[in-house]
Amino acid sequence: MQDTTYEESNSLMARLLKWRSKYVSDRQLLLLLSFFVGLLAAVAAYVLHWLIRKIEMLLTAGFEASSFNWLYLVLPVVGIYLTSLFVKYIVRDNISHGITRILYAISRKQSRLKGHNCWSSVIASAITIGFGGSVGAEAPIVLTGSAIGSNLGQRFKLDGRTMMILVGCGASAAIAGIFKAPIAGLVFTLEVLMIDLTMASLLPILISSVTATCFTYILVGSQSLFIFTLDGEWMVERVPATILLGIFCGLVSLYFIRMMTFCESIFARLSKFPYVKLLIGGLALSSLIFLLPSLYGEGYSSINILLNGKTEADWGVLLNNSLFYGSGGLLMVYVGLVLFTKVIATSATNGAGGCGGTFAPSLFIGAFSGFFFARLWNVNQIGIYVPEKNFSLLGMAGVMAGVMHAPLTGMFLIAELTGGYKLLIPLMIVSICAYLTIILFEPHSIYGMRLAREGKLLTHHTDKSVLTLMSLDSVIDKKFTSVNKEMELGKLVNVISMSDTGYLPVLDGAGTLLGEVDLMKIRNIMFRTELYHHFTVSQIMSQPSAVLGVEDPMEDVMKKFEQTDAFVLPVTDPEGHLIGYISRTRMYAMYRKIVADMSQE
Repeated sequence: MQDTTYEESNSLMARLLKWRSKYVSDRQLLLLLSFFVGLLAAVAAYVLHWLIRKIEMLLTAGFEASSFNWLYLVLPVVGIYLTSLFVKYIVRDNISHGITRILYAISRKQSRLKGHNCWSSVIASAITIGFGGSVGAEAPIVLTGSAIGSNLGQRFKLDGRTMMILVGCGASAAIAGIFKAPIAGLVFTLEVLMIDLTMASLLPILISSVTATCFTYILVGSQSLFIFTLDGEWMVERVPATILLGIFCGLVSLYFIRMMTFCESIFARLSKFPYVKLLIGGLALSSLIFLLPSLYGEGYSSINILLNGKTEADWGVLLNNSLFYGSGGLLMVYVGLVLFTKVIATSATNGAGGCGGTFAPSLFIGAFSGFFFARLWNVNQIGIYVPEKNFSLLGMAGVMAGVMHAPLTGMFLIAELTGGYKLLIPLMIVSICAYLTIILFEPHSIYGMRLAREGKLLTHHTDKSVLTLMSLDSVIDKKFTSVNKEMELGKLVNVISMSDTGYLPVLDGAGTLLGEVDLMKIRNIMFRTELYHHFTVSQIMSQPSAVLGVEDPMEDVMKKFEQTDAFVLPVTDPEGHLIGYISRTRMYAMYRKIVADMSQE
C-alpha cells in the first residue's frame, strides 16, 4: 500500500513538473515559491513560539516571585536530556549551529538542506527553551525557513543559483516573521548569509519577507515582540556616550565570541561521552539559572523590563525569583553577573545537547550591556544624562552588529522591532562603532568563523566565492594508467603508447604514490631501443612539483598551481594513496563557468 502511494506521489510530481515546464517560467516559479516560503516560515515561527510559551507557562506558573525556586536546578537538565533523546532516536542527525549549517549548505552542498530540517529544529528548540535552555529560537527558525526553501527547490529540480535564492528567502522570511521586520530580514540575508543582492534575488526575498510579516500580523496581532517608548528626544550632546557605547558593545561582542569558542572547544573534547557532557553542561546551566533566573529561556521578559523601566522599583523586577530579591542595592551586581554568564549559559545549553541559537542571546546581552553602561555613566556623572532604556535598546543593536558582523541588520532590526526610528542616528553610530571594534580582533562573524577556518565560507569576495563553490572532486580526473617502479623502460614505452596522458603515476602495491614518469623528461631515451633493458622506472621517475590533498580547499589548490607553474598535479588521500589528477586547463574551465553562472541576473 505504501509503495503504491509513493508511486502515485512520484507520478503526480512528474506530471506537475511537466506542466510547469510548459506553462510557468523559472522566474515565475521562483516568485511563486518565494510566497509559499514566506507563508510556511511564518507558520513555523508562530508554532515554535507558541510551543515555547506553553511549555514555559506549564512549568513555571506556580513559582513565587519573592523566593528562589529549586526547580530551576532540575528543569533545564530535563529539557536538554529530552532534546538529546529526540535528536538521537528520531532525527538521527546533527541539527546544532543552524545558521552555520545554512552557510555550509550554500558553499558546499549546492544549497541542499535535508528534509527533516523543516521541522526537527522547531521541536528540539521548543523543548530546550521551554524547559529553560538559555538559547534563542531564531537560528532554529532560520534553519527551518531555509530548509523549506531548499526542499521546495529540490522538489521542482531547480538549479543551484535559484536554490541559493530560495534558501535566502527562507532565512529572510524567518527573521521577518519572528520580529515583524521585513527590511531586517532582507538585510540579514545580505550580511549574514552573504547572498549577493542582485535584481534576480531582490524581489523574491522581498516577497518572502513581506509575506511572512503579513501572516505573522494575522496570527499574533499587531503587538511588537518588545514594547518600547522613547525616553526623550535624542540630543547631539549624547554622541560621545553613544560612540563609547558602541566600542563597549564591540568589546562585549569579542568576549561573547571568544568565550563561546572556548566553551565549545571544551564540550567538543567530550563528544564521545554524551552523559558526561549532559552532566557538566546541565549542572552549569541549572546552577546559573538558579542564581540568576533572568538566564531562563530566551530572556525576552527581562529585555522588556530594561526597555520599559524608569525607576529602581521597575528595574528591581529583574531580581524576582532569585536570591537577590529585595536587595535593590545589588542591581548592578546582578546585571553585571547576568552580562558575564549569559554566554556561558548559552554554551552550556548547546554543549550539553540542547538545541538553540545565539541570535536571542546577542539581543539579551546587548540590552544588559546598554543598561549597564548607561547606569555607570549616570551614577558617576561622567557627562550629560543618558536614558537607561534608550541605551538598552542601542546596546541590542551594538552587540548584534558585533557578534554577527552585521551592522545594518542590527540597526534595522531594532528600529523595526520597537518602532524606534527616532533613534536611527544613534543606532547607526553604535552599530558602526561596535562593528569597527570587533573586526580589529575577529574577521568573521560567530556563524562564519568555523567555516572560514576550513576555507568553506562563501563571501561577497567574488574570487573567493567562486573557489569556495568549486568542488575539488568535480575537477579530479580519476582515469589514469599507473606503473610500478621495477618496470623496465621497454615495457614502459609500450604502456606509454596506450596512454592518453603525458604523465604516468608510479604506485606501489597498496596504491601509494611514489613518483611519476613525465614523458617530456624522458623523451631523449624513450626511443633508444638499446636502452630498454638498462633502465627501470625507479631510475627515471621524478617527484611531482606538488601533491594535493583530497581535503585541500580550492584556494590552496589554485595557489599551488601558481607557485609550481605545473600543468597537472596529483591528488592523494591522507594515507598517500593516489585519487587522481587535476589539470590546470580543467580547473580554469570550471572557474570560468561558475563566474559566468554567478554573473547571470
